[in-house]
Amino acid sequence: MDLDIRIKMNDKLFLRNPEESALGKKIVKQGLILINKLGFEEFTFKKLSIEINTTEASIYRYFENKHRLLVYLTTWYWSYLEYKVMFGLNNMTDAELKLKTIIRLITEEPANKSLNSDFLSEYEAYKLVLGEGSKAYLTRNISKDNKDRLFKPYKDLCERFSLIIKEYNPKYKYPHSLASTILEMAHAQKFFKQNLPALTDFPKETDDKKIILFLESLLFNSIKV
Repeated sequence: MDLDIRIKMNDKLFLRNPEESALGKKIVKQGLILINKLGFEEFTFKKLSIEINTTEASIYRYFENKHRLLVYLTTWYWSYLEYKVMFGLNNMTDAELKLKTIIRLITEEPANKSLNSDFLSEYEAYKLVLGEGSKAYLTRNISKDNKDRLFKPYKDLCERFSLIIKEYNPKYKYPHSLASTILEMAHAQKFFKQNLPALTDFPKETDDKKIILFLESLLFNSIKV
């Protein structure tokens, strides 16, 4: 599914909006690809500056540090994913079908792996969240970052998910906890499958069908009426 969307990003994520210049777009696009290639720990603005033929100082005019860039990229992904969910649920009335659609959308690997986007690749952002996403919020600055509403897109997606859980079973007591657990588990199981296969039952699966069935089982066994 290809969506042409423009996401308004929280202006506390950057010093200068990268969407407003060719260099800014290049910083986030190639920064995303380079983090996935090197890993967040090995990634530096110096390495990125060499990659895109600019100065390290130029990158610092857009982002105060590499962690802020990471939060920007993961936030973009969660915003994009929420749009996909909204689009996917359009005109649906059956709560069970809505929940199954959400699980599929949050679990499936994006079909389009092209890097030709003029801004950010959904597939590269998906890979980033899979491997590095928790590093965006597992920091000592989490309270301040949360106060600045940097994680609002992720929380909005969880809220949308939890509302449909309540739609399916209004008496269920833990919709937010279950929604965030399923969201995290969808990515954790994929990560374990690729890197720590002993922690899953899906090490040899070539697609996401069994992970989706597992998540559906967990969800509906928890909220069944």
